[in-house]
Amino acid sequence: MSSAETSVQESPAKLPPSGPGSASSEPEEPKGSLTRKVIVVLVIAAAVGAAVWKIHNNNVTENKTAAKMAAAADRPIPVQVQPVVQKTMPIYLTALGTVTAFNTVTLKSRVDGQLLRVNVREGQAVKQGQLVAEIDPKPYQAALAQAQGQLVKDQANAANAHAEAARYTALYQAGVVSKESQQAQIATSGQAQGSIDADEAAIEAARVNLGYTKITSPINGVVGLRLVDPGNIVHASDTNGLLVVTQLQPITVIFTLPEDQLPQVLALTRAGNGLAVEAYDRSGTTHLASGHLLTVDNQIDPTTGTVKVKAVFDNKDGALFPNQFVNVRLILQQRPNALVIPASALQTGAQGNFVFLMKQGDPPASLTDSNSDTTQPSAPADSAKQGGGSDAKGSGGAQKSNYYVVAQPVQVDLTEGVQIILKSGLKAGDQVVVDGQEKLKDGSRVVPHPATKQQPVNAANTSDNQMGLTNSEITGPVPNPAGANLAAPNGRDQLGLDATRRHKHDQAAPRTGQAKGQLP
Repeated sequence: MSSAETSVQESPAKLPPSGPGSASSEPEEPKGSLTRKVIVVLVIAAAVGAAVWKIHNNNVTENKTAAKMAAAADRPIPVQVQPVVQKTMPIYLTALGTVTAFNTVTLKSRVDGQLLRVNVREGQAVKQGQLVAEIDPKPYQAALAQAQGQLVKDQANAANAHAEAARYTALYQAGVVSKESQQAQIATSGQAQGSIDADEAAIEAARVNLGYTKITSPINGVVGLRLVDPGNIVHASDTNGLLVVTQLQPITVIFTLPEDQLPQVLALTRAGNGLAVEAYDRSGTTHLASGHLLTVDNQIDPTTGTVKVKAVFDNKDGALFPNQFVNVRLILQQRPNALVIPASALQTGAQGNFVFLMKQGDPPASLTDSNSDTTQPSAPADSAKQGGGSDAKGSGGAQKSNYYVVAQPVQVDLTEGVQIILKSGLKAGDQVVVDGQEKLKDGSRVVPHPATKQQPVNAANTSDNQMGLTNSEITGPVPNPAGANLAAPNGRDQLGLDATRRHKHDQAAPRTGQAKGQLP
């Protein structure tokens, strides 16, 4: 080994000086990094806590909603029910008709003169021959007196002419006068007799004109509004009359039928069957009068394809008035022992027509199980308590109804106005729901109430009453559980709505129709 290599190995390595002023070989950590880490950790923890709180809050809200829905599902639903009725049901054709007076007379003056007085009040009922108005009779009394005076004069001349004719006849027979003179006197006597006959006719004409000054009613009827006031000069040539008298008892209704329905109507009338006709008001609910078919027009209107038909009504109570619009029912036959339900009870679903049939007792397990599968699970007890004591009271405090409904399929035979004739599906006495179907499903518990059937004010002669059925027999007794309370103790109804608010809402926006249910 050389001396140079030995010196290199033996010489100690020179180290950099150490001291406070010397630079370190490792990088120093920046200031504030620990603070930032703590802040980031806190922010993450706060976000996680907020998410956990939000999830918990949503779960609590869902549990409250589920508890309310479960409580509402368990409550019985108030409905209106009506029994199925077996009765004689009229089969009829419907039409639109107009009431027409049996007779309408416009009273006019047949002579000229001043209208002295009108002896009846406007709207007064008058009899045939009753004095209605008077025209000044003085000119016609003077004309009658003049004609009578002329008659007296001509009678005197005629008497003289007859006497002359008799004398000339005697003289002619004695040969004193000629035949020509005798015949001239006889002709003069005949002319005098003709003048007498003319005078008598003039007197009769004057009496007729004088009689025309007293205007009488030609029919029994009611006087309309006065067209001319007393004191005016009227003429026989005036276009307008003095008064209009209309006969209201009896009264007629003219309506139209399609030409396709004409053969069956004519077949019944030609067989001698008197067809009954009933008139209803514009809404078709209030019975006005009952009458019979009078005649069918002798031709069909080619522009509309309809024929005019006239019916006559006694109209003793004055329910029908001229030019009144009415709904007409032309009864073709009476079907006995027909099963009838209100039209509002019929529902339409995917499987056809059905009604909600009310039954007594608890719903079958199959219906309750199927209904429970479609409802949400109930909330825990603590959630229900947090949701408020009103819901707990509403579900636990309400009495359990002993009635439930099932969707019963039916077959419809005919629809007659607001009533439906069934072929099958129900029997007489079955209780069907007519109001409240929109909240029902198969197996729903209900609280029944009698249907509020709207009866017309003067409906003593409706088709049901004419068949010997009273309103109680039509409606029938409706079961009502004793002590059923539809309102919760806190002032809310069973649907969770404030009773006062709901009452105001019902007054502000009344229902106009029934929602259609669906088969489950």
